[in-house]
Amino acid sequence: MEIKRILWPTDFSGNAEKALPYVESLTRQYDAEIHVLYVVQYIAHHESWYGEFGKNHIHELMEWAHKSATRRLNQICDKYLEGCPLYIRHIAIGDPAEEILKLIEAENIDLVVMASHGERVSIALGRSPKRS
Repeated sequence: MEIKRILWPTDFSGNAEKALPYVESLTRQYDAEIHVLYVVQYIAHHESWYGEFGKNHIHELMEWAHKSATRRLNQICDKYLEGCPLYIRHIAIGDPAEEILKLIEAENIDLVVMASHGERVSIALGRSPKRS
């Protein structure tokens, strides 16, 4: 299987960062693109905590979260991934698992590298190989 596109989903945690050496090594080995994904969870569907949020307030919170995510992704890409041939930043809004699966399909991701809780890093095929 040819590996041309690697996805690294991040939540900006220390655990997510543990996958970076693997991401960088794999992208150098395969001369692959790195797709870095951060998912902003959409808060409007949550029940209110202390009263209702107005649509303007939700919009402001989501806009702030998007700007913050953009800044953090830029910092990570500039600091850790500068030696990689190509990296593409993605910010999605929604459920992280669903958005990861959508991006795998939309970008034809070959490999996903992500950290779990603790010291483990998981590497998985992004999509099923095409059968002849």
